[in-house]
Amino acid sequence: MAHGRLAVVSHPSLGLPPPDRSAGLPDAAARIRSNQERLAARALRVAMDADPTIEKRFDEAQLRHLLRDAELLAERVALCLETGDPDAAREYAEWTAPVYRRGGISMDDVVALCEGLRAAFPSTLAPGELPPAGAALDAAITVYRWHRRIAGDARRKNAFLRFLYKGG
Repeated sequence: MAHGRLAVVSHPSLGLPPPDRSAGLPDAAARIRSNQERLAARALRVAMDADPTIEKRFDEAQLRHLLRDAELLAERVALCLETGDPDAAREYAEWTAPVYRRGGISMDDVVALCEGLRAAFPSTLAPGELPPAGAALDAAITVYRWHRRIAGDARRKNAFLRFLYKGG
């Protein structure tokens, strides 16, 4: 979906039905939900292995928040699998990007969590269930990367340029 267009969303007051939770892969969604904590822990570990500075930049409380965020991302992917529509992950990314930015968490770190979930899903999902989960993660990653370009993102800056502009 292109930015600037609104998706057709269910809205009870408009008479539209809610998303059908049996239209996709409800069994796969149930497996994700039952293994949510393990998947989130694996996702965070994969993200920290890919970028060792995560452990240095975040204290223990912030790492626990990232772990909880990975659980919420897994829940959103489970909803996408249930309904057969990756838009739920895209919407979640749109809602959470400003929260992450206010918290000083870079979009690159959130993308690393998404990629960590992608690496963790084969332990829970069957090979045929991985493409829809990947599509949901791709939808979220696209949004996080789009928000990454906005000024003020907490991405790493060039130390030399910071020195020139701030004098120290």
